[in-house]
Amino acid sequence: MEPWKTNPSVCRAALASALIALVGLTGCRSDSAESAQNEPAAASIGGKPMKLEVTSTAFAQGQPIPKKYTGEGADVSPPLSFSGVPKEARELALICDDPDAPTAEPWVHWVIYKIPPTATGLLEAVPKQVRLKEPVGALQGKNSWPAGQNIGYRGPMPPPGSPHRYYFKLYALEAKLPVEPGLDKNTLLQEIRGHVLAEGQLMGTYER
Repeated sequence: MEPWKTNPSVCRAALASALIALVGLTGCRSDSAESAQNEPAAASIGGKPMKLEVTSTAFAQGQPIPKKYTGEGADVSPPLSFSGVPKEARELALICDDPDAPTAEPWVHWVIYKIPPTATGLLEAVPKQVRLKEPVGALQGKNSWPAGQNIGYRGPMPPPGSPHRYYFKLYALEAKLPVEPGLDKNTLLQEIRGHVLAEGQLMGTYER
């Protein structure tokens, strides 16, 4: 006869063990689901995305962004160079944001997409227009500024205090996006999900 049928203490111990195991499994599923939601855009195509290199002649990785490229200066976009773009890429997209802003979500400074995969970078002072002649076919979306000021690049202008970090994040995509100009950051991230072949970033700082 099975021991739990003759010994109540054995029965209670077995039930307790089963409950602990069930809670553990549930916790694992919850953690896995949360991790899946926080995966980068490339996760759905499987594996880790390849690495792109993003550099600038205006500032080095982790170094201050010159005033020229901020709200205290000319407020023009900095020159950027790209390398490591895979031959399978059909388009590039770039987002610049500030995770240190005192807002619920990172403050968006630049959204630009449908950049040709043959582009080796972006020139200084990209015009604040939704459709660009250079790079050919590139479109710009909305930053976090109010309407009328929210297309194209807007430079750092943090509140006085500690330095803020500004991430220029580049994505190489395996498909051409069927999108219009004027997308915001979150909409663009939804559009590129599952299409990211490679990604890379350049981070600069600025303080007032």
